[in-house]
Amino acid sequence: MTPDSRHEKDNPGSPGAIPGVVILGGAHGTLALARSLGAQKVPVWLVSNDTPLPGRSRHISGKFGWRGENAADAAGFLLELAGTAGLSGALLVAGGDTEVRLVSQAAETLAGAYRLTLPPWERLKWVCEKPLLYRRAAELGLNTPLTYEFASLDEASGADIRFPVVLKPNMGGSSRFQRAKVVRADDRASFLTALSDAAEQIGLENVVVQQLIPGGGECQFSYAALWNEGEPVAEFTARRTRQYPVEFGYTSTFVEAMEVSDAAEAARLLLRSIRHHGLVEIEFKRDPRDGVLRVLDVNPRPWSWFGLAKAAGVDLGAMMWDVANSRPARPAAIRSGAAWMYLVRDLAAAAQLRAQGKLTTGSYARALGSVRSWAAFAGDDPVPGLIDIPLTAWRVLTRRILR
Repeated sequence: MTPDSRHEKDNPGSPGAIPGVVILGGAHGTLALARSLGAQKVPVWLVSNDTPLPGRSRHISGKFGWRGENAADAAGFLLELAGTAGLSGALLVAGGDTEVRLVSQAAETLAGAYRLTLPPWERLKWVCEKPLLYRRAAELGLNTPLTYEFASLDEASGADIRFPVVLKPNMGGSSRFQRAKVVRADDRASFLTALSDAAEQIGLENVVVQQLIPGGGECQFSYAALWNEGEPVAEFTARRTRQYPVEFGYTSTFVEAMEVSDAAEAARLLLRSIRHHGLVEIEFKRDPRDGVLRVLDVNPRPWSWFGLAKAAGVDLGAMMWDVANSRPARPAAIRSGAAWMYLVRDLAAAAQLRAQGKLTTGSYARALGSVRSWAAFAGDDPVPGLIDIPLTAWRVLTRRILR
């Protein structure tokens, strides 16, 4: 088995050093991580059966297709790949939610061929699966949105619910509902229809129903970091100022680095409780009704706006490589105000906000001036940016409109 290699890279370090990084799946976050590592001359291989976007980067040394992380032999495929492609000892990074579950659940098996960047599932499930996440948050004294639990659809039909609500999968996946990430319901009829549809796809026990926290991007914050054996190596916080759709985004579209001290404190408490290891982003929303910061989601993988890390002076990809090679992580100099933008979707979000009278042309122009990292475009790696617009349009058409 031979990778599709477009160029060769120096293998840093002495004989016996980690040969490089293998990334499983992912899209814009994977692309940003590959660019961060590529700038350090670290070989990066991509294993994916999804979007071709990161595979078009000049920083990808080789690409491998596979049947996907849900295939019965997924872990076996990765073990075989390590031997046949000369990747034994490589750092293995999960780029998507289902890849995270695979690597963490098969950690004992995969550790024989790769160096892992995730804790075992017994610890990680407490932040990956939303019902367990909210239970752990409550145990630690952290706040979460009002969440409903139902044993059956009949119970849900008669429950006392404060609308509007949102329906979420307990964890990301490949079903239509899991790809949508969030579905809003404003009344009982639309709620029961959405709940029945979601339960049919992934099972009622895997559907999370929460009261919708009001407010837009001004209320949305994130903690982003690299952890090593239960302690943070580097971290920063940001505001997810715009997203699309604007009320409960499928994806962030404009994110700004800024200090949010209570988000960092809550994140550290949560991550220390599982002795986290690796990359992580935690999403919060400040409830405008009472000012309380509430935990929404945890992503132990490269997230969509991962590229902001380097632009904000906290190059988490390069630091991950340093830590894996037992070198001191390079110092961080956080640049508050640096921003990341997913231009294609942000234009749609901005148009919607303008129509609602919540965004002016001048403020949008100022936002553009603060952008230091783009979701797909980079001057020294142009191809992903060139294909992002048609690729996004195709995915929206086939995965959201036609379905």
